Amino acid sequence: MRLRSLLPVLLAGLAASAGAASAQDLTGTLKKIKETGQITLGYRDSSVPFSYLDNNQKPVGFAMDICYKIVDAVKADLKLDKLEVKLNPVTSATRIPLIANGTVDLECGSTTNNVDRQKQVAFTNTHFLTANRFVAKKSSGLTKFEDLKGKTVVSTSGTTNIKQINEYNADKKLGITILPAKDHAEAFLMVETGRAAAFVMDDVLLASLAASSKDPGAYAISTDALSKPEPYGIMLRKDDAPFKKVVDAATAAFYKSPESKTTYDKWFMKPIPPRDINLNLPMSEALQHAFAKPSDSPDPAAY
Repeated sequence: MRLRSLLPVLLAGLAASAGAASAQDLTGTLKKIKETGQITLGYRDSSVPFSYLDNNQKPVGFAMDICYKIVDAVKADLKLDKLEVKLNPVTSATRIPLIANGTVDLECGSTTNNVDRQKQVAFTNTHFLTANRFVAKKSSGLTKFEDLKGKTVVSTSGTTNIKQINEYNADKKLGITILPAKDHAEAFLMVETGRAAAFVMDDVLLASLAASSKDPGAYAISTDALSKPEPYGIMLRKDDAPFKKVVDAATAAFYKSPESKTTYDKWFMKPIPPRDINLNLPMSEALQHAFAKPSDSPDPAAY
């Protein structure tokens, strides 16, 4: 009788020990989140429609919606009653260092996933495919990259885009003056005010900036591109397999679900805050394929 009465106590003790061991077994980002009850999302202030500030200075966008899906999955995986979300601004120059040093857990924006960056950080499954083009005033007559010969152009500092235009300029010996801007908004303003003839950047971001401008009809995006379609991904720390497993499962489940199409249309096919602009950018066949078979590959040929 005595042994039988002790059995529930012993089993409860074993369960508690197992739970404690499980918590202690956590490593990396999951351990940090479990211990602090917080997860930190990095956001951009002008990467429309992926991550930007609305009228209330609140970060919103397609990538932000995806990150909140990841937050829900992390909360469930760690069996937390609540999980505080901290928001930390990042720029093209600071996003990788802030992921690498642990300040930010997920970078929710429009960051190109490539082989060089995968040496420093990891990416989850691709959430968009884009190509490197330029925007210019229609009145300039600039439509192809070769038209930029001898012109002053701008691109955002710390991006693959500025690297590609520098390489193209050196290879073709076009004598282009290439200026770095701290962010996309500053770069577009330089075209708007005539300080630069063109802004070289991902086509979707150029479309959003032009649609948001005072005179959307005054701008045109180049017909040719410097790159094949390139993948965007949510960034996370490198060599953190347990966290990446949770993040990858969350994004794969979301992309394969009907909700991903609804969410995409919300940001790309309908008026969006704060000025009710509409990008009118239907989901490409390549992105439909990427959502059906989620991948974190940095290789454009994989899409």
